[in-house]
Amino acid sequence: MGYDFWRKWLFGFGLAFTFFGILLAFFNQTPLFDFLFNNQVNPVFWSSFPLEEPLHDFQAWIYGVLGATCAGWGIFIAFLAVYPLAQREQWAIKCIFIGITLWFVIDTSISLIFHVIFNALFNVLLLMLIIVPLLMMRKELQLSEKSRHI
Repeated sequence: MGYDFWRKWLFGFGLAFTFFGILLAFFNQTPLFDFLFNNQVNPVFWSSFPLEEPLHDFQAWIYGVLGATCAGWGIFIAFLAVYPLAQREQWAIKCIFIGITLWFVIDTSISLIFHVIFNALFNVLLLMLIIVPLLMMRKELQLSEKSRHI
């Protein structure tokens, strides 16, 4: 599993995360997201089900905004995988790594502060799906760089 495998992995992840973001934006109040998110997150904040209309509307809006952000984030990763990473430009790996690390630390910290363990665990999964390919690609770039100097 070399550099191109991991680059394609990131491209696929980017597309999948874009699709997830679109689903979250437009279908967050459906049974699919009740199962995936609402049943996990709602009990942390609200004791009554179903949610009262203002809370339901706020949740639909905030998940819509989050979904749009996820969709955009996925597109960025996919484009970086297709263009600069195909040219083996190290700045693209650093860009994704720094962005993902910043997101992970802030999002996971806030999730843990508010006891939304489900989201913190989801963040760990996403981090692993991105960091492992980045580390493998960086390692291969470093090895190829060393072999050029020999």
